[in-house]
Amino acid sequence: MRSNALKIMLLTAFTLSFFAFVCGDSKKDTDIQNQTQQQTQTQQQTQNTQTQNTQTKTDSMTTKTDSTDAPTTEGSNIVVLKTSMGDIEIELFEKEAPQHVANFKKLVKSGFYEGTTFHRVIPGFMIQGGDPNSKDSDRSNDGQGGPGYTVPAEINAKHVKGSLAGARMGDQVNPKRESSGSQFYIVTGEASHLDGQYTVYGKVTKGLDIALKIENVKRDAMDNPIDKVTIKKVEFKK
Repeated sequence: MRSNALKIMLLTAFTLSFFAFVCGDSKKDTDIQNQTQQQTQTQQQTQNTQTQNTQTKTDSMTTKTDSTDAPTTEGSNIVVLKTSMGDIEIELFEKEAPQHVANFKKLVKSGFYEGTTFHRVIPGFMIQGGDPNSKDSDRSNDGQGGPGYTVPAEINAKHVKGSLAGARMGDQVNPKRESSGSQFYIVTGEASHLDGQYTVYGKVTKGLDIALKIENVKRDAMDNPIDKVTIKKVEFKK
C-alpha cells in the first residue's frame, strides 16, 4: 500500500499557480501524470521567465499590501460566489490569513472574478477557479493567469471539506509557497495531505452541494469542464 505521500503527489500542471494531484486511483494517477508530461515542455520554456519575475511579483504584492490591501475588517467576511450552477457562501478567515483575505476582498470589490470559470475540477478532491484567462474561449492558457503578483504564504488553517485555499506554483520554483494573486480552490474531499503546504483562508458555510455538483460535471482531458461553469458575480453578504 502506498503512503499518503506516494498516493498524492503534487504536480505543477500550469505555469502560474496550477496544481494537479495523484489521488490513489491508478487510472487517475496515469491520466494526471500523462497530462503533466504533455505540459512539461511549456513549463520548461516559461520557468526561467517565472523565476526572473518572482521578485517583481513579490514586490508588487508587498506594495499593495502596505497600502490599500493592508489587513482590514472593512467589508463582510462572508462572501457569496454566484455561479452558473448555484450560490456558494464562504466565510473568510481574516485572523488566520489577513493578507489573503484583504487581497480577496479587493478583487471582489473590483469585480475581478466576474466571468471567470472553474477551469479545473477533480471529483472527490477540489474545484479550482479565479483565473482571468478563463473568461475567453481559449482554453489553452486556462490556469496560467492572475493579477500579476503573488500573496505571501500564511499557512495556518488546516484543509477540511469546504476549505477555500490559494493555488500556487510548485516548491521547485516557489520555495516560499506564495499563493497566486487570484486563483483559489475549494476542497470537496479529503485533503489533509495539503496541510502545511497551502494557505487556507476560508471555508464554505452554505452551498457545498453546489461545489459537489461542479466537481462532477463532464470535463476534458485537462479536467476543464466541457460546459463552462462561470462565476457570474461575487458579493459580500450583508
